[in-house]
Amino acid sequence: MFQKLGFVLVVVVTAGSLTASAWAATPTGAISGFVRDGSGAPQMGAAVEILGSAAQALKVFTDDRGFYSVASLVPGTYSVKVSAPSFLPSLRDKIGVRAGARLMVNVTLTTLFEAIQLVPLRGPADDDDWKWTLRSVANRPILRVLPDGTTVVAQSGESAADQDFKGTVTFLAGSPGQGFGSPSDMTAGFAVERSLLSSGILRLNGNVGYDSDGQGAPSAVLRTTYASRFNGVFEPSVAITALRLNSPDSDAMPGASLQALSVTSSDRVVLGDKVEMKFGSELQTIQFMGRVNAFRPFGSADFHLAPNTVLEYRYASAVPTLSLEDRLGVDRSAADGFESASADLSETAPRMSITNFSPAVEKARHQELSLSQRIGKNSVQVAFYDDGIADPVLTGIGLMAPGEMMAEAGEVLPDIYSGTFSYQGNDFSTRGVRVVLQRKLFSDLTATLDYSYGGVLDLSRPDVELQDARTWIRAEQRQAVAAKFSGTVPRTKTRWIASYRYMGGRALTPVDEFNTSPGQADPYLNVCFRQPIPASFFAGHMEILMDLRNLLAQGYVPVMGRDGRTLYLVQSDRSARGGVAFSF
Repeated sequence: MFQKLGFVLVVVVTAGSLTASAWAATPTGAISGFVRDGSGAPQMGAAVEILGSAAQALKVFTDDRGFYSVASLVPGTYSVKVSAPSFLPSLRDKIGVRAGARLMVNVTLTTLFEAIQLVPLRGPADDDDWKWTLRSVANRPILRVLPDGTTVVAQSGESAADQDFKGTVTFLAGSPGQGFGSPSDMTAGFAVERSLLSSGILRLNGNVGYDSDGQGAPSAVLRTTYASRFNGVFEPSVAITALRLNSPDSDAMPGASLQALSVTSSDRVVLGDKVEMKFGSELQTIQFMGRVNAFRPFGSADFHLAPNTVLEYRYASAVPTLSLEDRLGVDRSAADGFESASADLSETAPRMSITNFSPAVEKARHQELSLSQRIGKNSVQVAFYDDGIADPVLTGIGLMAPGEMMAEAGEVLPDIYSGTFSYQGNDFSTRGVRVVLQRKLFSDLTATLDYSYGGVLDLSRPDVELQDARTWIRAEQRQAVAAKFSGTVPRTKTRWIASYRYMGGRALTPVDEFNTSPGQADPYLNVCFRQPIPASFFAGHMEILMDLRNLLAQGYVPVMGRDGRTLYLVQSDRSARGGVAFSF
């Protein structure tokens, strides 16, 4: 009898020890994050409760940075409840913790007054007007678990309007006149987006263009992008773009076309609430009058010195080209913004020129260090930059005899759509400074003032022949001042932007070509607007787009063509472009 009891006791003890060992060997997870108020100020002493069926309730308090952390959590589904004096409690539920995972769940607390005022005061103007270098670290993505157990990345405050599948179709007429590679007179663009593999997004963009007489072969751009997120820290993406442009001169080069294939990879890394890095590169191969390859790295690092202060370093190797969505105020900095997947794709064409029939791709290098500060309704940025451009592409306009420039000089790449052409300038480098001041005058009106000082290319002797113009092109120092107003008409919801950029002297290139700050403005007088159409007229979302550049036709520098005609080298050609966009 005692032998049987001893045997049973040994079995029970052994099983218990094995169970305890297995339980102890099971990896656990952790939940941590930052608690702030609506202005981004850290909340010390806020009570954070971790609730879930996998464990008893756990309660911790935030430190002087508003930071909390709860470790040794058994894999399962939890809820995070945060409460603090003078604030309404906040709850984040259905947070899945897997073995070995460390999740960041940032919480923004709201007062009762803010909750009452949130709905009537918040509108499109509040969402769009203050697109600044500063980005709220309190609203970064967190992991959420769907009812089927899959993990997805979602923003705090995710609305029911979010969809797994989105799309837009855009029809545009008119060319911006940027030389060879400009968009066609008439283009049809599309962009679709689909959630994929729980935390990934697949985007497909395309654009097909025709000239106004419909006789030229269509130009086309097709881009496929896949982006994903991991634990709200890493956001890698990869994009493949195929491009085909028509022959620059159908008489001199019948059947010739430019074809390019590029692969772009990038990543975004968020380290706590202090550091945000973006880096990547583009490898492009171009087939046109031979083969040309281009490698373009890029990157930036943001250091959040304080909730409203950011120190940023940025590196770029290509002059930015703004698409129509950029000019109409669409925020393309948001990593998950569908509108950032442009249906215009005007920035994809390589900036090319030729000398003696030898093609060359513009090579650029830009380094910038900026400090941005937001004080109430005012935002200020001071930046210092260092630029260098090899084989720069200049824009020219004027009627040329068919095939003359390509056949005899081999110095010009005409654009068959806009009547403009590309001309190669001399290499130059420059250092400069930029100061931007932005103020929100009203809830639907924002004013921006931009001052820039730096180097440009200028023609020291005007009225020379175009084929000899390169001999007289020099690097000069110039100043530029830009004033920009943007807003939204309350009743009609018309989004508009009007800007004027004055140049202190003649120039062939803009001052501070790499400017992507809120003060960025094209040379001289420009007007853009987009007008939503009421849903009662169309089953979906429809907008009318209009983009008017250099309305006063300023900054034209005359040169002479080989046939005696007057041509012009310009910073920006006068152009009108518009169309409609359908979203679903």
